Amino acid sequence: MKLRTISALTLAATSLFAASSAMAWESEDGQHSTSASVTLTTDYIFRGISLTDEDPAIQGSFDYAHSSGLYAGTWASNISDSADSNIEIDLYAGFANEFGDTGIGYDVSVRRYTYPGQNSNDELDYTEYLGSLSYSYFTAMIGYTNNIQGGDGKDADEIYYNLAFDYELPYGFGLNAAIGYTDSDRNDYDSTLSDSYMDYTIGLSKSFIGLDWSVAYVGTNSDGEDFELGDGTSDDRFVASVSASF
Repeated sequence: MKLRTISALTLAATSLFAASSAMAWESEDGQHSTSASVTLTTDYIFRGISLTDEDPAIQGSFDYAHSSGLYAGTWASNISDSADSNIEIDLYAGFANEFGDTGIGYDVSVRRYTYPGQNSNDELDYTEYLGSLSYSYFTAMIGYTNNIQGGDGKDADEIYYNLAFDYELPYGFGLNAAIGYTDSDRNDYDSTLSDSYMDYTIGLSKSFIGLDWSVAYVGTNSDGEDFELGDGTSDDRFVASVSASF
């Protein structure tokens, strides 16, 4: 679930190692640009939980951006899901810029998560509305959806909060850390299940021989078990990835 501008804060909590997309084409007047990326990762982690049953994933993206701050794109990954969907394809669009010369950045976007090939009785596709503010090393994000599928098969509300920290270390290394909190109605059908959980990550990244390399330690608190897609998929783990931009 790659996010473009918001990706700086949600990489750890969503698609942990979504590729950084270098600009591949720009119009002569500099108004329009496109970029693409491909990533190989040891696990597809979304908000602390593996969506590939702890198996590797290949992911790709294509993005368009306008100099005004408008952007749109698509992102895809293989997944492992009980509803027989083996792929996730996201579509997104948004607007990102700064408040004058304050150094405070903002980003608002909408994202559609789709899962082609799922069973006819399942409706896993949903839409999320996202907004973020960033300043210096910190970015705060909030996401809201009202139609994510709950455990009883009905649409549920869910809010996600994330606070991320990114810092450039010597020798071209990057340090990133994030903590997220999911407040959800997905488990309302069962009073024994938690209605929220926390996720966290800390990692290092570096560009080398034209590729972007990353490694991180990710996980959730014990309440994450109530949101797992398979046994143990919310356990703490190390995840590594390599990506290329075009």
